Amino acid sequence: MQTPLDKKALSALEKNDLITLLMQQNEILMVQCARIAGLEKEIEELKGKLAKNSRNSSKPPSSDGYDKPKPKSQRKKSGRSSGGQPGHKGSTLKQVEHPDNIQDHEVSHCTHCHADLSNQAMTEHEARQVFDLPEIKISVTEHRAQIKICPCCNARVKAEFPADVTQAVQYGKRVHTTAAYLSQYQLLPYKRLQELFHDLFQIKLSQGTLNNILNRGHRHLERFENAVKTVLRESDVVHFDESGIRLKKNLNWLHVASTQQLTCYHIDARRGQAAMDVMAILPGYQGYAVHDHWASYYGYDCQHVLCNAHHLRELTFAQEQYQQRWAAELSQCLLDAKKEVDDAKEIGAQSLDTSRVIYFDRRYSRLLRAGRDELPVLPIDKSKKRGKKKQHKVKNLHDRLVKHKKEVLAFLVDFSLPFDNNLAERDVRMVKVKQKVSGCFRSDQGAKTFCRIRGYISTVKKQGHNVFNALSDAFEGAPLIISPTKK
Repeated sequence: MQTPLDKKALSALEKNDLITLLMQQNEILMVQCARIAGLEKEIEELKGKLAKNSRNSSKPPSSDGYDKPKPKSQRKKSGRSSGGQPGHKGSTLKQVEHPDNIQDHEVSHCTHCHADLSNQAMTEHEARQVFDLPEIKISVTEHRAQIKICPCCNARVKAEFPADVTQAVQYGKRVHTTAAYLSQYQLLPYKRLQELFHDLFQIKLSQGTLNNILNRGHRHLERFENAVKTVLRESDVVHFDESGIRLKKNLNWLHVASTQQLTCYHIDARRGQAAMDVMAILPGYQGYAVHDHWASYYGYDCQHVLCNAHHLRELTFAQEQYQQRWAAELSQCLLDAKKEVDDAKEIGAQSLDTSRVIYFDRRYSRLLRAGRDELPVLPIDKSKKRGKKKQHKVKNLHDRLVKHKKEVLAFLVDFSLPFDNNLAERDVRMVKVKQKVSGCFRSDQGAKTFCRIRGYISTVKKQGHNVFNALSDAFEGAPLIISPTKK
């Protein structure tokens, strides 16, 4: 057993040595404590990253893997049974009055007594119709331009070919339209598209030919894209979003601007304001920009509306990972407000009663005030002498909801403004699916071509047009005309 140190028996020199030793040990302990605090902070951040999934963050569902969380929708049960509701007009295959082909099946003998019925007249018939595709076969049309000799001047005169017949041998409009439809709408990669054309149509298309077809579609749609941008700049409400996309193995950014009627895409190596300037919609825009709070959007002098779907996911994360009671209550507040607005819209109301707007406004602020005491605080980094102190991510969320209260609750005051930015996210989704199917874009031109044609397809679908027919019109040089009126 170690005997206690007798401090009175120590000489002055021994006391100095002891003080020096204790100071050295204290410095070592301080370094170790700082290291432990840093490790604790890192562990907390790693736990937070592991806890994030598609339900409580902006991560896509595909990133959840096999540990995908159980569905926990923010929606409440409607109380209605699944399937078609009363009054829903169903559709099923029905016989047509004038079929294309008729096959008669004769009765040769009686199935009861085996008598010969060959010469008996038919009294009636029972009809069954089979809907099938006709035999798919390539059709070759030869255009012959007549050549005549003028009897007056002896000149050799040749007739004009149609404007779209420019080569001795070429593919027609339907081949172009089908290739663009399958590639840009059904998202088939070049290799599978070649196989499909060979198996179904007996046509051997090279990848170079496919590329030329799509580039031709890109050129025909330049006027359409410019018209869409003009209309978007004049629209009252436009949804904006951006998402990572791979181009030539490098990270680029897909930017989208959309309304209920229009879609426009832009791919850029940059995510921020420089790319948005090149897209040429937000500069000078004066309407409401709906987005997910990416800081670059605030560089434009327009009205802003924030996506509450993002807020609900972040609040769910704060509640589950950091036990923030205020987050759960604020989520319920937003959902209650949304339901009341949706119910009012269903009965044709143009706005909520002022008292209800005030109620939700005050409830929102009260919950945020009450949540201040719950907010987690990061340990102070004493090694950092200058600059703003880093805050906990939950504190950042809380500050954002306080500062941008007007943009969060905009849907409550103006029924023309949305609760979320899901429209833009849906428009982004199919481009991401294209990347999953085919991998990264291999050239700048290929990426630009896909964005322009896909924007055209998305727009014609939103406006209720047939996609194949609209693409056919585009290859004829007459794409859908977008009128410069507000949407």
